Amino acid sequence: MGKRKKRRGLQVRRGDTVEVISGNARGARGRILRAMPRARKVVVEGVNLRWKHMRATRQGQQGGRVSIEAPMDASNVMLICPNGECERANRPVRTRSAVTDEGRKIRVCAKCGAEIPTAE
Repeated sequence: MGKRKKRRGLQVRRGDTVEVISGNARGARGRILRAMPRARKVVVEGVNLRWKHMRATRQGQQGGRVSIEAPMDASNVMLICPNGECERANRPVRTRSAVTDEGRKIRVCAKCGAEIPTAE
C-alpha cells in the first residue's frame, strides 16, 4: 500500500487577481471566478475560453454558441501582489501564511511580507 499525499489548500481564492504563468494563455490576467480546491482547479475570468453549444429549449427561443471559461490547473496561475510599495508590485508573487497576534491565519507576500487582503 502506498502512502497518501497530504492535501494542501490552494494559494489563491475567489476574487484574487492572478496571472497565467504557463500554457497557451501565458501572461493573461484575470480575476478568479471559482476555485475548486479538491480538484486543484480554478476558473479565471476571460482565460481558457471554450464554446458551449446551446440548444433552443422552447419554441421561438434561439440556440447558438456561448463562450464560457473552462477550469484550469491552479498551478498554472500566480497571485498578483496588491501592495504598491512591494518591489514586485503588480507582478506575480509567491505567498506564505502567517499567524497574527490574535491567532488568525493570513496570507502574506513572500517578497514584502505585506498582508494579502481577502477579496470576498
